[in-house]
Amino acid sequence: MLTGDMLRRSAHRFPDKAAIVFRGAAGRERVLYRELDALADQVAHAVLALGLPKGAVVSMLCRNLPAYGAVFFGVARSGCVVNNISVLYAAEELGYVLAKSETQVLIYDLQFADKVAEVRAACPGIRHFVAIGASTGAVPGAITFDRFVAGQPATPPEVAIDERDAFCMTYTGGTTGHPKGVLMHHRARAITAHTVAVEEHLEADDVVAIVTPLFHVAALNIMFQPAILVGATAVFVTPWSPAAFVDAVEAERITATFMVPTQANALAMLPELQARDLASWTKLSFAGAPMPDWVQVELMRRLPQLRLTQIYGQSEMGVIAALPWQRARDKLGSVGRQPYNVDVAVLRPDGSPCEPRELGEVASRGDNLMIGYYGEPQQTAEFFRHGNGWGLSGDIGVMDEDGYVTLIDRAKDMLISGGENVYPKEIEQVLYELPEVAECAVFGIPDDKWGELPAAYIQLKPGCTLDEARVVAQCEDKLARHKRPRLVRFVDDFPKTPIGKIQKNLLKEPYWAGRKKI
Repeated sequence: MLTGDMLRRSAHRFPDKAAIVFRGAAGRERVLYRELDALADQVAHAVLALGLPKGAVVSMLCRNLPAYGAVFFGVARSGCVVNNISVLYAAEELGYVLAKSETQVLIYDLQFADKVAEVRAACPGIRHFVAIGASTGAVPGAITFDRFVAGQPATPPEVAIDERDAFCMTYTGGTTGHPKGVLMHHRARAITAHTVAVEEHLEADDVVAIVTPLFHVAALNIMFQPAILVGATAVFVTPWSPAAFVDAVEAERITATFMVPTQANALAMLPELQARDLASWTKLSFAGAPMPDWVQVELMRRLPQLRLTQIYGQSEMGVIAALPWQRARDKLGSVGRQPYNVDVAVLRPDGSPCEPRELGEVASRGDNLMIGYYGEPQQTAEFFRHGNGWGLSGDIGVMDEDGYVTLIDRAKDMLISGGENVYPKEIEQVLYELPEVAECAVFGIPDDKWGELPAAYIQLKPGCTLDEARVVAQCEDKLARHKRPRLVRFVDDFPKTPIGKIQKNLLKEPYWAGRKKI
């Protein structure tokens, strides 16, 4: 199924129904299905008018605004690839991703115009800049989004597109220290949209709150795209806060949403939760980080009508497991079992399947998997190294006799802070730019609010001095704010394996003693 057809068919079924309701600081905006469909067609024609080759990359740097939906579906209809960029990136990260992805068109939120102007010289391959807003900001030669689409036909473009053509890319952290572009075809993201619709019981009557950033797979492909597929209304709560969400539930009669555990945690602790009219809200799905058991239990206690569905997946695979609300109590701690349309297994290092409850690496197989990492053939080969169609998650887990998967640890030392993936090696590379640093190790430590926070252990070169303030400043200058270490400790040496690898597990143990780490 082509991505553009999802919106087109829902627009035919529900032309005068709201596809998007935007709740922002400046007020409320309502976009009907027929309006979103027409604007997506205009975006597609505007992109085609630039004379780009099929598969050219159009990057999107934007908050959760209605235009995001039009660009996502419009670029998909043009035969080009929409690259969803994190608004949290520091300028250096943004410049790297724009250059690495070979971006030719950048559509940006006016709020980020200064950052775009800062990296423009480092990205000579970008031929066109389009600003969403009343002006173009500090970017010379850019045009506004309204001007970009003005006069373009609001009819489907005539472009030959196959469901296995690339259309979507999201950058995720990597073991090389730099983000990697996860390239997906239409069919893969359609598989995930159908998985979510079935597992979370989404229907046309649902009003779905979008409370996580659309540049992230969780919001864009695991909530917004399925909502459009079934003809539901998507409510953008921008920016998110517990109070803003509760107000939206009451005002819009929200029925379903996806949250990262940090958000669910904040709601569970909201004193006035039970005093508000939240009866319409019956469906909550979550992923992105371990959800503390007490949060699930507390939400079920305080909101008995709420059905919690845990989902598990990653950018490279989409959703590969779901724990339905009916099993939330007896399978608490599990991330669920495979949905109807993908294969999931726990594999040994030689690629053979593990026995029930035997430790191995979680893997998936099917049309849900990525094409590969953009411009990274070696890392793509590593992902598919077992062959036979299996893609490897990098997560260590076990599967019980009923097929339910429980995660044990992350093979690549990734930590998750507030639902965002943080890769230690990326932070370590920034620390190594400080000339005083001899060796360093970054790992996750527990935090009640964010789930995990980065900690950095640093060994200095002989005779050198360095203070915590300079370490933090270095990271704030080079990385997104949520990646900066919250704990910095200077050490004389590191525990190491016989081959010289730092044993991060020994560094973590004091912080995780008595706490569950998955």
